[in-house]
Amino acid sequence: MRKEVIRLMRAVRIFGRSIRDAFKSVLRNFSLSFASIMCTTITLILVSVALLCAANIDNATKAIEDELTIVVYLSSDITEEQVENIRADIDSQENVAEITFKSKTEWRDEMSEYDDTFETVLNYLDENPLMDSFILRVKDVEHLSDTAEYVASINGVDTVKYGEGMVDSIISAFDIVQKIVVVIVIALIIVTAFLISNTIKLTIFSRRNAIEIMRLVGASNISIKIPFIIEGLIIGVIGAIIPICITIYGYVILYDVLNGHVFSNMIVLIKPYNFVFWVSLVLVVLGAIVGMLGSYKAVRKYLKI
Repeated sequence: MRKEVIRLMRAVRIFGRSIRDAFKSVLRNFSLSFASIMCTTITLILVSVALLCAANIDNATKAIEDELTIVVYLSSDITEEQVENIRADIDSQENVAEITFKSKTEWRDEMSEYDDTFETVLNYLDENPLMDSFILRVKDVEHLSDTAEYVASINGVDTVKYGEGMVDSIISAFDIVQKIVVVIVIALIIVTAFLISNTIKLTIFSRRNAIEIMRLVGASNISIKIPFIIEGLIIGVIGAIIPICITIYGYVILYDVLNGHVFSNMIVLIKPYNFVFWVSLVLVVLGAIVGMLGSYKAVRKYLKI
């Protein structure tokens, strides 16, 4: 028991000394540390921008997909029994998430409220020329056209409308943009890891003589590695401070200037809180992990400890 306590105290003492030495090393080698911090800052800013864009594109895609509907117009001479049969047939389809019936009277009232011209024309006619219909929402928009084709084949259905080619083009465009942004984010993270890691390696390589002296006086590999790993952690965290500030304040200002949407009300931006804090957390974790790994690899591989 006593030996375990002594080992624990020794480990705590080594860790505390490593933290102190890491901070001293950052200040003592400020020019190289500053280069590492600036490298971290620039690349994390790019990562932040890419993450914000990727999240908002994904959000806009989902919002548009949620608004996509299939309007099923029923034959004018259809009976109530046929309407229920059609409802049951449509509802049995796996891709149909929601089905709502709208009568021709409801269509007439809605159109009359929308525009006075429609109201005048509809009131002039002796009979309501509109059709009863079902409005469908689907689970997977990629199978929207397949679902529409099936519904159109049901007996008693007059026509089916869902935007056809335009909807397919919008879905394809957003899907391509989303994949491109994801690739960019992954590429930036890899580039960030590479740049930060190599900058920290240069910082450590410049102090190889000091490390060699530590080895000659009998310092263990762990006691040599830990201060450098903590130093990489410090550099990564400090390098994330400016990107975090830009992420939080920049996104909040942009959101307010654009009133929460881009180009049109269809493309709605994600509300800043707590979104920016999650992105900031990702930046801190990314900077810290890359900094630590860069330091660890430099000490272990390049200096042959």
